[in-house]
Amino acid sequence: MATTPTYALGPGFMGIARSERSAAFCVTGLPIDLGTTNRAGAREGPAAIRAASRMLRDGVHPASWRDPMALDLADIGNLATVLGDIPASFARIEAQVADLAHVVALGGDHGATLPLLRALRRRLGRPLALVQFDAHVDTWPDSFGQPMGHGSVFFRAIEEELVDPRRMVQVGIRSPVDRATWDWTLARGVTVLDAQRVHESGPAATAAEIVRVAGGAPAYLSFDIDALDPAFAPGTGTPEIGGLATWQAQAILRALGGVDFVGMDVMEVAPAYDHAEVTALAAATIAWEYLSLMADPRRPERCATRA
Repeated sequence: MATTPTYALGPGFMGIARSERSAAFCVTGLPIDLGTTNRAGAREGPAAIRAASRMLRDGVHPASWRDPMALDLADIGNLATVLGDIPASFARIEAQVADLAHVVALGGDHGATLPLLRALRRRLGRPLALVQFDAHVDTWPDSFGQPMGHGSVFFRAIEEELVDPRRMVQVGIRSPVDRATWDWTLARGVTVLDAQRVHESGPAATAAEIVRVAGGAPAYLSFDIDALDPAFAPGTGTPEIGGLATWQAQAILRALGGVDFVGMDVMEVAPAYDHAEVTALAAATIAWEYLSLMADPRRPERCATRA
């Protein structure tokens, strides 16, 4: 438990004061929403997620009894972008994360996942497995003419061989989609667990399928907050009804300890459309759940350095 009341903690994620880039786990913000196709405002997401995350400093995980604050953890602040220029912003983001050991990114529109994947692919020398929570497939060839818009991030990731589509699973999909994009996605080998299937099969079966698809490959977790139903995450740019409940997302994530995650992001928080911080708190808790997985003492990166 924090010795300072949660409302008085510093501005870092969970009040973390440490900012060294040499930490084993680096939280960072992606204040960019140049690629949004509906409601803008995700550039304010990192600040809102950090503010809501102070609630999570008040104890350890109640299911695993792991303490994310026992990790070698830092909040390095927001990454720099180039005003009004998506390709230049992505190049700058990729350069800024290239030397980081393990990134936990707070967004920001979903297109900014692309430079994070590029940096990991370059470092690891092989395509990644991908676990994508989302309302949308995000495999459109372009987003209303913009090839790096947030609806095209995983089309680019597959085409650039950043991810292995046979080790890629999409969870919570339910938005309208054209048949050509849907067929292209499945033809590449992507496993789609749509929202209806998750509701019907339950979190345990969903998690088991994710673990099966990811296999033993290094994997990346990308959580678009619109995977959650608007009742649980109204503060996002492209909400879709019929989504996951927060308890479902938590239950699935808690069962993914067998996946070899090497980085994650939680994206598309748009605070202007939020109410009582419910979306920001959901996003902060998703990141906290991920860090709780990383706090497994069997993982080699775990370190007893407290922030």
